[in-house]
Amino acid sequence: MPNKTHVRTTINGENVEFLCEPRQSLLECLRDILQLTGAKEGCNDGNCGACTVNMDGRIVDSCLVLGVEANGAVIDTVEGIATPDGLHPLQVSFLENAALQCGICTPGFLVASKALLEAEPNPSEHRIRHWLAGNLCRCTGYDKIVRAVSAASQE
Repeated sequence: MPNKTHVRTTINGENVEFLCEPRQSLLECLRDILQLTGAKEGCNDGNCGACTVNMDGRIVDSCLVLGVEANGAVIDTVEGIATPDGLHPLQVSFLENAALQCGICTPGFLVASKALLEAEPNPSEHRIRHWLAGNLCRCTGYDKIVRAVSAASQE
């Protein structure tokens, strides 16, 4: 059995500890060890954004980050966007604007969009498109996604 590393991190506001192999990606740790399956494996090489998480205030492709690099980090995943009171306005806007189709890209778009709206509460359409350029939608739902983010910025 390979050596495992003990990792302590904060995920969606909760202190978390887990053991992982040094070669395991953060995406694998989230999905396979911690059972946080919201982040999706789309390409596994950092090109699609389906696995986007917010790590220490920066959006990152979790397939490109090693799980051991999460030690001491603060991570927000798509599972942390909704609250016990209900869906986040961004999630509601995605539903109301039909900004999801197959759903593979949706978690990454939500995490990236939330980070944008936290940094820039009222972004222009151009800025939304530029910010989300690292997230790919294979179903070509970009216009609906941009409209959903824009509508959510008005909330």
